[in-house]
Amino acid sequence: MTTADQWLETAPTHWSRGRLKNLILTATNGTWGSDPVEDEADVHCVRAADFDRVSQRVTLTNAPLRHVEPSSLRQHLLEAGDLVLEKSGGGDKQPVGMAVLFTGSGKAVCSNFCARIKPSTQVDHRFLTYVFAAAYGQGLTQAAIKQTTGIQNLDTGAFFASRWAYPALEEQRRIADFLDSETRHVDAVARTREAQLRCLQQLWRSRLATTAHELIEAHGLVPLRRVVSSVEQGWSPQCEDVEAVPHEWSVLKTSAVSSGIFLPLEHKRLPSDLAPDLRYKIADGDILMTRGSGSPAHVGVAALAETQDRNLLLSDLLYRVKVGYGWSPRFVTLMLSSQPIRGYMSLLFRGQSGQTIKLRAEDIKSITVPAAPIHTQDAIAEELEAERHKIDASCTALNRSQLLLTERRQALITAAVTGQFDVSTASGRNVTEGVTV
Repeated sequence: MTTADQWLETAPTHWSRGRLKNLILTATNGTWGSDPVEDEADVHCVRAADFDRVSQRVTLTNAPLRHVEPSSLRQHLLEAGDLVLEKSGGGDKQPVGMAVLFTGSGKAVCSNFCARIKPSTQVDHRFLTYVFAAAYGQGLTQAAIKQTTGIQNLDTGAFFASRWAYPALEEQRRIADFLDSETRHVDAVARTREAQLRCLQQLWRSRLATTAHELIEAHGLVPLRRVVSSVEQGWSPQCEDVEAVPHEWSVLKTSAVSSGIFLPLEHKRLPSDLAPDLRYKIADGDILMTRGSGSPAHVGVAALAETQDRNLLLSDLLYRVKVGYGWSPRFVTLMLSSQPIRGYMSLLFRGQSGQTIKLRAEDIKSITVPAAPIHTQDAIAEELEAERHKIDASCTALNRSQLLLTERRQALITAAVTGQFDVSTASGRNVTEGVTV
């Protein structure tokens, strides 16, 4: 990837050389305010969770309401054209440092984990948003991260001191107009891909629900207490949040199961000086279920273990369900994932939304599944899994297409704001060919 120092040498000669801070008028830390008083004085508080990271815009749909004292509100109130920069938070897969544009769609401040950025008077706010997107994509924010705990903190002084080149205001506007138009095309295709993915996912849910209803009508239901031989929780020692090599021992995370597809790489490595408790070693064909979550959709989710010869251990945030003779683990897992069975399962959840919702081990045995004979179970499981593989293959292709669209969008933005082509003569549908990013 081209670094800022490298592209500056080939930037247009008429562009000004300087630092990112030359494009910024002010950078003000946000505020969290206090609990809402539930009157017209409350304002939305923008968090990183309220960033639309595709369009680089603020969305207030789920932004919480907070009360901010009038004297503080005058200092922190967002205005159309302000940017909101995430200063604290992030993670391994999504580093801190993303910035989005506030379009003035409501009365809002940004949280104390963010900063309000006002563009310089000679800088177009849309152009600055694209510059920040390019800087984020090039890793300039990552290079300015300080992390002493699990939270990443952006050193804004170091980030704003990054070298940059930029054109005059009129050319900034031409670049922003060009990128608005071209990214709109890319985003339209991306939304179509997302709709196609949702349709495929709904197709699978409908197929599974229809099969479960047909089996219930044909064979009736049986409680899991008559199906399973054991239900157990695992063990959660202090582990290292890194991927283990295949021969090392590791403890599964909840995320290894919560999608409904077993993900063996979602684990934490067991320290080398700690002996594994072999009672909790995962075997191929084990049915694993999530024990609790803040969302009912993620409680009681079942997945069938396929270890890929890894040394994996059951955590105490998961259940392992073993079925007895005459029952197919594949069939039982599929039925536990179907809408009719999950609908009944949800009645057994303990807790309320906003708190940790749990499914107790003794309640698992009350869950019912279709009482189909073993030969029917095997045939149904084989048929459903074949169909699921086809749907998964289509989803994989769509996800790959989405990734390529994301990469193309980023390349287009970076090329435009670093002057790799003249937007007045370029067609964005072709400009990424040969572009260095």
